[in-house]
Amino acid sequence: MAVTLRSEGAAREVTGSKHVLTVDGKRYLIDCGAFQGKRSESDRKNRALVPDPAGVEAVILTHAHFDHSGMLPLLAKRGFRGNIYSTPATRDLANLIMMDSARIQERDAEYLAKQAAKRGEVFDWKPLYDEVDAVQATSQFVTLDYDRPINLGDFTLRFRDAGHILGSATVHLTLKDSGGRSLRLGFSGDLGRPGKAIIRDPAQMDPVDWLVMESTYGDRLHQKSDEAIETLARTVRETAERRGKVIIPAFAVERTQEIIYHLHLLVEAGKIPRIPIWVDSPMAINATSIFQVHPECYDRETHETFLSQHKNPFGFDELDFSRTVDQSKALNAMQGPAIIISADGMCEAGRIQHHLIHTIDDERNTILIVGYMAANTLGRRIRDGQKQVRIHGNLFDVRARVEKIDAFSAHADYQEIWDWMSTMDLSQLKGVLLVHGEDEALAALKTYLGNKGVPNVTIVEPGQSYDL
Repeated sequence: MAVTLRSEGAAREVTGSKHVLTVDGKRYLIDCGAFQGKRSESDRKNRALVPDPAGVEAVILTHAHFDHSGMLPLLAKRGFRGNIYSTPATRDLANLIMMDSARIQERDAEYLAKQAAKRGEVFDWKPLYDEVDAVQATSQFVTLDYDRPINLGDFTLRFRDAGHILGSATVHLTLKDSGGRSLRLGFSGDLGRPGKAIIRDPAQMDPVDWLVMESTYGDRLHQKSDEAIETLARTVRETAERRGKVIIPAFAVERTQEIIYHLHLLVEAGKIPRIPIWVDSPMAINATSIFQVHPECYDRETHETFLSQHKNPFGFDELDFSRTVDQSKALNAMQGPAIIISADGMCEAGRIQHHLIHTIDDERNTILIVGYMAANTLGRRIRDGQKQVRIHGNLFDVRARVEKIDAFSAHADYQEIWDWMSTMDLSQLKGVLLVHGEDEALAALKTYLGNKGVPNVTIVEPGQSYDL
């Protein structure tokens, strides 16, 4: 049995997860995500995709985030017709994300072409895929509930809850050759954190021979949850006192719903003033609806706090949703204190950029960073404290206050990664392959796991094949 792994994305970088598993000459993809960063580099990497898409047997999708699912429509556009295996909630969220991406690409192409025309330039960039391609990809999904193993011929697949976002899964594969010998592979996908709002904690993985492990926060520990909630409440109170706006760039899936959940609890507890709270992201609004129809993914606390009382965790008097472009524009003209939650989470596209244009140079306002910002993104530049940033080609002074809360991250830190790994039977572990991390995080996690006695911890290099 010849088994190799090759990463075409998320090797020594955090976005664009695409891992090619080859079993006796047959190729399978673990995730097919979009790279996010500098526009030109992202476009180049995303168009490269993987060699011979039509020859891929199947895709196993760990979760719906854009950097894990965003290139599935391009894969389908280029001839892939195999199954895409995921949990039911992941299918629903991925469908939403892929369709939204297709629409955003079309709108961005039109907008940037108009801006180029004003400068007397020609802009000939074409979207990677359209809505027809997204629909084709959606039609290829085959869903599998947690802990329901399925035989796919070359191996048996089992999903377990990763605790990252709604429907997220770790992947356990059991391969057997004709002589009865087996090889067990584990993929963490994006591993979540214990104690997060709404969804369950990460579930224990069965024993494996090789573990492919994410390392986004491999070099740091998160702020404690209680401290994060107090930072959120304090930021809202102080900004409201200045009659300013709290602008929260948030991923439309999971982060927006978690922030809504906590704001709901803070309002009910009287810890923040009753000011308007707007979710200004059509995808976030639709994603919230998907959250509402998948209570099977909720943790016990959410069931006891809300569902048992027939209350909507994502609906309360102060919360409203901006669905149209005109409503979104009106928020920028709105006076007085308010909270605006908008996508894209890394500030690279979408309505958040327009809200930043109207608020970033006013010291009354606060930009609240609540998640990971990849290198070379607008969100990362704001987080890192740059005094000037470029948005839509124009420079803006950053006079608004910038607050950061790491505890809302959906990624496990290095202690949480080890806590999860240590629940497994590691006696037969041959090695760990580290992916989905920047260089500092990868190096730190490699050292940390090595000091814990984990054998053969390897940092995966882009495009290099590893014999398993």
